[in-house]
Amino acid sequence: MKNLTKVFVLTLVSSVLFLSPASANTLPDGKELVKRVNALDEGEFVTRKIHMKMIDRRNKERERFTVSLRKYFGKDKKSIIFYEKPSNVKDTAFLTFDYKDVIKDDDQWLYLPAMRKVRRISASDRGDYFLGTDFTYEDIKKEGKIAIEDYSFVTKGEEVVNGINTYVVEATVEDREDAKDLGHSKVVIWIDGEINLIRKSLFFDLKGNELKTVTTSDIRKVDNIWTRHILNVQNHKTGHKTIFTFSDVDYTSPVPDHIFTKQALKKGL
Repeated sequence: MKNLTKVFVLTLVSSVLFLSPASANTLPDGKELVKRVNALDEGEFVTRKIHMKMIDRRNKERERFTVSLRKYFGKDKKSIIFYEKPSNVKDTAFLTFDYKDVIKDDDQWLYLPAMRKVRRISASDRGDYFLGTDFTYEDIKKEGKIAIEDYSFVTKGEEVVNGINTYVVEATVEDREDAKDLGHSKVVIWIDGEINLIRKSLFFDLKGNELKTVTTSDIRKVDNIWTRHILNVQNHKTGHKTIFTFSDVDYTSPVPDHIFTKQALKKGL
């Protein structure tokens, strides 16, 4: 009887040890999940309005009203944001060239009408906050995509976010200098595997402390393209909050090439 019990226990342990790796392998690879996010169709071009609301820790609000345009030139992406109001920021503009070639540094320029000067944003400044918001220049450039070359990825599990099943992927910046440039060491992302969009992101600073949380809501199709309509950023360091609301999203009206030039930065729409 003792021998039979021993055989049963050994068999059970062996079964558990055999099944555990198989269970772990049911989770999709983190890098592959991110590749799907990056491959999601976002149209050849788009025009949209962005209402920016910044709220400080005392609940004091500031608003910005902008128009944003984006267009693909082959595999390279160019985008520009024009500020329309209030009057103290009117005619401010921001231009980005996001190159497919990872060896080539992306280009970004900011036009400040008060100085009548176009300023180039260097790669080392991509982790700086964009014009009083809690988004960085890198956030604005990537638009919900992830620079795969900057991170290593591990799928940590599954989790429900606002009623949506998501995969939790931990993305760790591999190079210390890149982490300094980006302004964070790690980001945990919650990916909606059904539509390949990021529902939530939690960023960590260089010391491993929580930096900010970005949540996405009001995701719906426009011209048959899954589109984010609200982005909410909570800065855990400052207590500051930023809300981007997208409206009048148009993927069908062509955007002329000349819009994406440094000359257009100064001229405006």
